[in-house]
Amino acid sequence: SIYEKNNAMNALDKKINEYFQGLVVRKDLVKAVKGNAIVPTYVLEYLLGQYCATNDEDSIQSGIETVREILRKHYVPRNEAGLIRSMIKEKGWHKVIDKISVDLNEKTDAYEATFSNLGIKKVLVDSTTVKAHPKLLVGGVWCIADVEYDFNEDKTTTPWILATLKPIQLSHFDFDSYIEARRQFTTDEWIDLLIQSIGFNPELFGKRSKLLQLLRLVPFCERNYNIIELGPKGTGKSHIYSEFSPHGILVSGGEVTVAKLFVNNSTGKIGLVGYWDVVAFDEFAGKKKRADKALVDIMKNYMANKSFSRGIETLGAEASMAFVGNTQHTVPYMLKHADLFDDLPEQYHDSAFLDRVHFYLPGWEVDIIRGEMFSNGYGFVVDYLAEILRSLRNHDFSDRYQEHFTLSSDISTRDRDGIHKTFSGLMKILFPEGEATKEEIQAILHFAIEGRKRVKDQLMRIDSTYADVRFSYEDGEGKTFSVKTLEEEEYPRYYHRTIGDGSEENELKSPVKTDISAKESVEPAEEQPQAGHVAYQENQRGISYQTLFGPYLTGAQKITLTDPYIRLFYQARNLMEFLETIARIKPDDEEVSVHLVTVEDEFKGDQQEEYFQKIQEAAAPIGINFSWEFSKDEGLHARHIVTDTGWKILLDRGLDIFQRYEMSDAFSFSNRLQEYRPCKAFEVTYLQ
Repeated sequence: SIYEKNNAMNALDKKINEYFQGLVVRKDLVKAVKGNAIVPTYVLEYLLGQYCATNDEDSIQSGIETVREILRKHYVPRNEAGLIRSMIKEKGWHKVIDKISVDLNEKTDAYEATFSNLGIKKVLVDSTTVKAHPKLLVGGVWCIADVEYDFNEDKTTTPWILATLKPIQLSHFDFDSYIEARRQFTTDEWIDLLIQSIGFNPELFGKRSKLLQLLRLVPFCERNYNIIELGPKGTGKSHIYSEFSPHGILVSGGEVTVAKLFVNNSTGKIGLVGYWDVVAFDEFAGKKKRADKALVDIMKNYMANKSFSRGIETLGAEASMAFVGNTQHTVPYMLKHADLFDDLPEQYHDSAFLDRVHFYLPGWEVDIIRGEMFSNGYGFVVDYLAEILRSLRNHDFSDRYQEHFTLSSDISTRDRDGIHKTFSGLMKILFPEGEATKEEIQAILHFAIEGRKRVKDQLMRIDSTYADVRFSYEDGEGKTFSVKTLEEEEYPRYYHRTIGDGSEENELKSPVKTDISAKESVEPAEEQPQAGHVAYQENQRGISYQTLFGPYLTGAQKITLTDPYIRLFYQARNLMEFLETIARIKPDDEEVSVHLVTVEDEFKGDQQEEYFQKIQEAAAPIGINFSWEFSKDEGLHARHIVTDTGWKILLDRGLDIFQRYEMSDAFSFSNRLQEYRPCKAFEVTYLQ
């Protein structure tokens, strides 16, 4: 069957089904049932949750057929609306799945519904239904509804009658059971469960990349949280806001008005922020886009004070704001010529507005979505997770770090608010039971500070009146931890440049780093190698074997590489690229011997030998004598490079420093040049 998984259910999937029975669904089923139905994921998963929330294959098969049958019979495709209207007339009634919105007709003092796909309007709705489901009044809600047809000679009445209406949302959940089940999972298992819940295969993401994905959930569990994500196209920026939760709404950035978002002063009708937990602005970037200055001013006030005015009345709301848009330039280009907010419309490229943003999610670190990234494992029915996140809005975890850490006194109140909100949101998502270790709390706090620092560092470029801030924190023993953004590590030459005066040759705000962690050159063989230790962050780019090893291998005639994990194809390819580095720096009239010490693969030793023989044959004609040996020490864990010139390079990950990339794509720069690959988190120590 095409629905059977390629391999047996793994241990995590079994655990997920054991502790969340009936609340999880296999994520590949959504595609299997969707067909041509243009409905959000949470609608499909609501139905799958009714019939397929199980790990029994037979039940899944029959459940899929049931959901398909429901969609076939009751979902209204726009191109078949006339046929379904005719069916309702002939049969007298029919159950439909459609997006329904309601308006008050003041002339008749009645509520009237509009069915988006079915194409019928002025369908009477009773007040009780509207009071029970107020979101019908703003933006509309996906529902299962019984529609009846009763023709009347009176031309002022509509023949369409709404008999019953049920929003497609979870009706109840047990929060205490959720908390208790969380305790059965390790932190890594829980993160993987959440990544599978939003539809991705966690094996293809590093820890930092997983956290970036989960940050998109913070607006759903944190009130009045303002997040911006700018980055390349195709990274799924808007997906989470349009598909994931019935409590979020995605609007086009160019179509927002004061009346739609906040209040219509002529009618007194409250806008989106009064009814939705998250209002996300799609396609927010675009320099040529125009924005209403009055709207920007009201948004500034709302984002800072959680309130807005309706005439003489001031109203509060708790909707979080998410701004997503595409960047036109690379990060180093933006840092050299402008700032990381450069692509925003002029009215929003305003320091007072941007200062209200709590976290800048670096969209350039998020992978462009590829087919193999989707999960076929089990995750929460998204509607269930959406309700959990909504209930977590009533909790506050922002002080949970204070037992272990203290923020620098430099950090202003507004910076502190941003850090606290991000920290609180991530804690709720990862540790809703509140049980995190000091190290786990530190990782989240560091991440929260980095996201706010990214905002503040750009504000200091835009507006010179902002004071310099030391983004750091201390532990209970007085040890200080400074926080840097990843771009700051990657592009120190451009990061601290002040653009305000428009000059090309500007003074740097802080001296360029001179330690070896600041290497940027692609051709560093001329550098004098230095002893030292350097750590690289996950998703960092601009790194290659040439920059890491080139200066230390220059002049060596004997090199020994010890790495127990040169077994699979991609690991053998890493070895080949290591030899390519040696080939670049080796004089043509010299020969170099390279010896590999590794461990024989228990199951594919023959294939491993074949890789090494091919490498040996390829290397010999260019003056590299490659040899290898299989260590008898099965517990070999050391990974290092030793040269006959006296250098020893300790590698905590060996040669396996790069994240997954398309090895078969000849037109991918990450395939052809190491500098364009995001790396894993790793450390290197150079000893002489």
